[in-house]
Amino acid sequence: MINQLEHSIRHLLTQLENAVSELSDQQFCTPIPLLGNSTIGQHIRHILEFYVELNNGYKSGLIDYNGRKRDHNLQTCRKSAVHKIQEIGNIIMLENKELNVTVEFDSNDEIKQELPSNYFRELMYNIEHTVHHMALIRVGISLCSGISLPEDFGLAASTIKYKKACAQ
Repeated sequence: MINQLEHSIRHLLTQLENAVSELSDQQFCTPIPLLGNSTIGQHIRHILEFYVELNNGYKSGLIDYNGRKRDHNLQTCRKSAVHKIQEIGNIIMLENKELNVTVEFDSNDEIKQELPSNYFRELMYNIEHTVHHMALIRVGISLCSGISLPEDFGLAASTIKYKKACAQ
């Protein structure tokens, strides 16, 4: 299982790095109306910060995705984003251990709760979160560039398997 988890994460990070590297600075930072005026860079930053917060939470025992530090540089500087992707790839596979995750169920409520989790479960969450944002990035890239993305960019593993089964 650990090898499959690591392979999935590395595959996604490689796809992200390649996509960011192919974009121009303008394409990376231009607001896209269909995506609520968010930029591709903002989606990249958002993905990367979840991995950074997971790493920080691994050290402290408490993950707070909502309270994570936002790094504006990751959404405006492609080189910084690529560097962070590579950095995450070098530190991501750690030993499984119990962790807590801070959650907020209502944006109008100040109450935070802690739920039990573990490192591997949070890696799985981050994979799903990454794929979700990659699907949005795919839309953004198709609207602002002629870059050709891999067929599986932004698709969940279950969707890829289903498409393969349907093709047979």
